[in-house]
Amino acid sequence: MKNKKIEEELYFTGQLLIAMPGMIDERFYKTVIYICAHSEDGAMGLILNHVMAGISFQELLEQLEIEEIPTSMDLPIHFGGPVEVGRGFVLHTNDFKQEGTIEVDENIFLTATMDILKAIAKGDGPRKSLLALGYAGWSPGQLDEEIRANGWLQAPADNELLFGSDQKSKWEKSIAKIGINPVMLSGQAGHA
Repeated sequence: MKNKKIEEELYFTGQLLIAMPGMIDERFYKTVIYICAHSEDGAMGLILNHVMAGISFQELLEQLEIEEIPTSMDLPIHFGGPVEVGRGFVLHTNDFKQEGTIEVDENIFLTATMDILKAIAKGDGPRKSLLALGYAGWSPGQLDEEIRANGWLQAPADNELLFGSDQKSKWEKSIAKIGINPVMLSGQAGHA
């Protein structure tokens, strides 16, 4: 039986992945991804810094036939990743929980039901949230291989990076959080 503490340290649940400058897949160029789940079965996360153009929160509510209380709030809709882009996910603070809500860590939850959208529309949702369509997913061992191939950096998450509105600087702020100057990064993997 594996030591649970050692096993948890091998996985990045609740952490940020920061795409290296040499990321080959253009869908992930300069992305910051919050890892919602990572285990021997694979990984799942949401891109934090790519907002979708062409659809507003109000339009999404109309499409889903969810009534909203008139408000000036317009929650940005993020491109969460290329998998199941028609499926919505809400990453949020721990002040909202319902059946089907997943606890990523003690402070951050993930809900993928219509009820959370209804609560947000009524003003009864979580204190902070990020709405995403689609997600980034990796099969067993795939993320680990991409990290070994110099595709990603890892950093601790914080509320500003998760829920902040400045999408354009999240990549740079995430890298700065771990003390790296983005100019010094290379997309080439080093081998001795």
